[in-house]
Amino acid sequence: MGRTQPTRVSCILGIHPARFALLSVIAAAVLALAACADIEVSTSECEDGGELWHEYRLFMGRGSGGEEVVSEEDWAAFLTDTITPRFPDGLSVIDVAGQGANADGTIERERTKMLLVLVPPSDETALNRMNEIGAEYKQRFTQDAVLRVITPACVAFK
Repeated sequence: MGRTQPTRVSCILGIHPARFALLSVIAAAVLALAACADIEVSTSECEDGGELWHEYRLFMGRGSGGEEVVSEEDWAAFLTDTITPRFPDGLSVIDVAGQGANADGTIERERTKMLLVLVPPSDETALNRMNEIGAEYKQRFTQDAVLRVITPACVAFK
């Protein structure tokens, strides 16, 4: 198999075309789900006593070149020493199955961890902490990219 030629996008972003395609598919799916949501979020208030917060999501792929490079043990250690200290008040981690088309049209599948954190608007450092997590993940596990999604969310603890 020949080496894939870099695309203009991969040259600009420094992301391998297959990884870019996978991240694009995941981003499109997230945006499609958000567009289909029944809940209309106002920028000023929420119904039923909820509060407007920020929902941060990071999608962190566990593979590279078709092989798993981030084991469950590696992930557990990363969660303990990198993520939890930055968000000790709570977070969720969800296993997701990502897939996207390579430049040659073949489908690449990758097990992925999605980190979900809800923070009040008064938390002015949450974005920086999420960016730190993404940067550390990329460095520690030699990943090309981490997908970050930020959306408004009406939150009510009942």
